[in-house]
Amino acid sequence: MGTLLAGDIGGTKTLLALYSSGPGGLVQSHAQRYSSADWDDFAALLNHFLGEAEQRHPDLGRPRVACLAIAGPVQAGRVKLTNLPWDLEETALASSTGLERLELVNDFAVLIYGLPHLETHQQADLRVGQAVLGAPVAILGAGTGLGVAIGAQGPGGLIALASEAGHADFAARTPQEWDLKQWLQADLGLERLSIERIVSGTGLGHVFRWFVATGQLQGRHPLAPTDPDLQPADLPAAVAAAAGHGDPLAGAALELWLGAYGAVAGDLALQSLCRGGLWLGGGTAGKLLSQLRSAAFFAPFQAKGRLGTVLEAIPVKALIDSEAGLFSAACRARALLG
Repeated sequence: MGTLLAGDIGGTKTLLALYSSGPGGLVQSHAQRYSSADWDDFAALLNHFLGEAEQRHPDLGRPRVACLAIAGPVQAGRVKLTNLPWDLEETALASSTGLERLELVNDFAVLIYGLPHLETHQQADLRVGQAVLGAPVAILGAGTGLGVAIGAQGPGGLIALASEAGHADFAARTPQEWDLKQWLQADLGLERLSIERIVSGTGLGHVFRWFVATGQLQGRHPLAPTDPDLQPADLPAAVAAAAGHGDPLAGAALELWLGAYGAVAGDLALQSLCRGGLWLGGGTAGKLLSQLRSAAFFAPFQAKGRLGTVLEAIPVKALIDSEAGLFSAACRARALLG
């Protein structure tokens, strides 16, 4: 048994936790949430957490290894956060905190390390398939943006491959999607339109705005008031809720969005051949389970011409644990124990 450190670090908040690793799996023994902006130096924050944990739980012992999930691209063990004065480097952080080994991983790619260890309450089946042991896995997450990561099998288990595939060009499949693409490109003043402009939580709001702006509504909609100050603070969530209550315009927007999401998920499944399973994460996954199980999502997912049959057996699940990033970092740290 050993104690390990896991972290999930973003521009707004930093979650740190100690886990005990034993025959029964991972057990969280101490956790703390910090406002990232309150700390000019991340090493000082990390040492503060470790010192506090040592005082409260002297029996745990100081951790030997750590995995920190970071909201940013990690290159050669280093990352500079966009909205914070933190320039983090693995070796320097390990030295300043007394750790034997510390690994920085992109905060979406880190989810790959948690997928094989998820329990029932952390995930939900969207489509039951037949996972192939040792095959690649993948995760796609529509939240504020669109996260993508692939897991390939290596000698020591899964290797997480970070990706920026959410920023690839959006490919319209229907005349309706083409019209949406043209309108949104003009509305946002963009030379090109990426996938995540539509396939994300933010994108659902854009789809709804397009329906309103192009006059696909008779009368005024309560989610599209003439006064912008009266618009819901979270338009995508309001659209999804209205669709669930039978609102026809919100329902049409959600159906178009689900189709685009399903098509992109199917593309990722072809690109990665993730016969080990495909997971949907992000903030929308747990909130739209019934919709993601519908034909609105899975018909475009499967509609890949001659290769549609390749996708038939791939299991698709939703990642619904709000602390999946922290858990996945702990899984990776456990692997670092050797």
